[in-house]
Amino acid sequence: MESRYLRTRIPCRPVLRGPMLRRPVLFRPMLRRPVLLRPMLRRPVLRRPVLRLRALGALALAGCSASLLLGQASAALAGGHGRAAESSPGGKGALSSAALAQCVTAVPEVERSATFSGEMTAIPGTVRMAMRIDVQERMPAEAAFHTITAPGLGVWRVSDQKVRVYRYLKRVTNLHSPASYRALVRFRWLTARGRVLRHAERLTPRCLQPASPAPPTQGGVEGASTSSPPASG
Repeated sequence: MESRYLRTRIPCRPVLRGPMLRRPVLFRPMLRRPVLLRPMLRRPVLRRPVLRLRALGALALAGCSASLLLGQASAALAGGHGRAAESSPGGKGALSSAALAQCVTAVPEVERSATFSGEMTAIPGTVRMAMRIDVQERMPAEAAFHTITAPGLGVWRVSDQKVRVYRYLKRVTNLHSPASYRALVRFRWLTARGRVLRHAERLTPRCLQPASPAPPTQGGVEGASTSSPPASG
């Protein structure tokens, strides 16, 4: 006897083999705020022609000053050839000046003398001022001046503090003849610590000592004369 369970067939659905169907996924790009690339704004550079003109003017003035100093140095080395080396006193309103205060000529050597002077005015920032006088000599057989050595010559003389105008005199005696004498005056403007703010050099006019007359003869023998080196007073 067959079982009814065996006769009963369970209907089954066909299995569909194929790719799995899924709902389509929509890829939407993320929306971002647009980035605006703005160039960096710089401040405009203002070219000022006035400043450039001032700088060019300052450079030109420095060049003129340098050429003037070179001219003075070359005139000092020239040793008195021409009148340019003798131009010493500064013009009106100059900060420094040098002069020949006195030139005494005489037959006795001890009475011959020359007095040289220098004067300088303080500038802003000056605490002290210094001056130096070097006396130069030239004999007829010499082509250029040379500096003579004597006590008190070639020494820096410093003024007191807060002096507005500084003057200095130097007297030299026992001068030779025939000979020519002049002075080279150097100036310095100093601060409280001794730093040089400004310096200058000037030449004085010449002091000419003519030749002395020949001494009288006695018994056909000429008198002999002796000379001593110049001395400063």
